[in-house]
Amino acid sequence: MEQAINKVWTITSDKTGGNTPPCLWMAAGAVKKKSCNNFFSCTTCRYDAAMGKKVASGAQVSWQDAMRRKSGMERLCRHSLTRRMEKRVCPHDYHCVNCDFDQFFEDVLTPGRSTAELGMPSVKGVEVPLGYYFHHGHTWARIDSGGRVRVGIDDFILKLFGAPDRLELPLMGTELRLRGVGWAMECHGHRAKFLSPVDGVIVDVNGRVGTDPYGEGWLFSVICPDPKAAVKSLMDDTKSLDWMATEVARLERMIKTAGGRLAVEEGDLFGAFPGLGWEKLTLAFLGT
Repeated sequence: MEQAINKVWTITSDKTGGNTPPCLWMAAGAVKKKSCNNFFSCTTCRYDAAMGKKVASGAQVSWQDAMRRKSGMERLCRHSLTRRMEKRVCPHDYHCVNCDFDQFFEDVLTPGRSTAELGMPSVKGVEVPLGYYFHHGHTWARIDSGGRVRVGIDDFILKLFGAPDRLELPLMGTELRLRGVGWAMECHGHRAKFLSPVDGVIVDVNGRVGTDPYGEGWLFSVICPDPKAAVKSLMDDTKSLDWMATEVARLERMIKTAGGRLAVEEGDLFGAFPGLGWEKLTLAFLGT
């Protein structure tokens, strides 16, 4: 595999500002100024669609033709143009649909990759990473480079129930509905159902059982018609920390009422104190 594949950007919400990546049209020199605000998902980008119409009418040169006018070593791959990887020259004359590397990059290399440290605040030992969107049923969604939405369970659930013994995940191609039951897990001989935080069609399933819910322990990724609209109803950085503090305080009251003496950061609370009641916990925190 090519050595150039060692820098993949992690895209966060547009409101973070900062070093905004360029749109392909700007990077190719076809337009003077345009930044990417659609997570590099050109197929769902309204600007790209509008520019395509201009190209078809003859009023605009395409970004592909703008690149074809450059000399050999300047004809960079579109993923280099948008700064998602190190310098790589395009070998297919910008016919990306025929490029095996392009498909491999989007389907294998990009999803789930992270090189930027977004920050990992915690609430009494419960991690709540920045750049993630949270659902009240303790699931999360994150928009990855390319516009796919990655989904998983949060650290609160691992602290509460411990690592799952088994996951019941939907198959690729399954259509998820926001707030509908999306998957389940088994732990300590019990089963818990989770509500989906987004609408979308599953295109990749991971399901590694472990203790890294925001990294290698993500569950699956979905394609949504509009990634930004898909997470609009979820809690962003400004709300998720306050919400998690409320949830931890609620759990602490339940532990105290049940006669327990456990700290949330210790983890696997149900395993240490089954008296908390599985059904009571899943109803209170998962809504199922």
